[in-house]
Amino acid sequence: MQLAEKHIREFEAKIAAKNEIISAAKEKMDEKTTHLKHKQDELNSILEETEKEENLLHKKSEEYSKLIDERLLKAYHKIRHNVRNGLAVVTIERGASGGSFFTIPPQRQVEIATRKKIITDEHSGRILIDSQLADEEKEKMSKYFS
Repeated sequence: MQLAEKHIREFEAKIAAKNEIISAAKEKMDEKTTHLKHKQDELNSILEETEKEENLLHKKSEEYSKLIDERLLKAYHKIRHNVRNGLAVVTIERGASGGSFFTIPPQRQVEIATRKKIITDEHSGRILIDSQLADEEKEKMSKYFS
């Protein structure tokens, strides 16, 4: 009987310890859910701000997709859906591709800078452009949105 009472006390102590762990986990979960709600509100506000720009970009994309060769457009969409971050066109930064970060030989960089043909990255399959072209396009976009 004494042994059974001892086991009961041990199990009650274990139950109390587990309840403390559960309450600590619930408090932590409550903190995380409030933080998550706050972040979701921030994300929703950012999405509302950029929704107008996004719609304009989708309209422009549809307009230009009618002008581009269908084969090239399919290749672009295929690249875009296959890569992790969704970037199909990347710049060369410090001698490396912006997508795969593998170095690009100088001769290939010169070919890209001439802008005579579309050149893809050997490792990631993304379309490569030089940084000057990227800067020019950023300026055009900033003028377009302002």
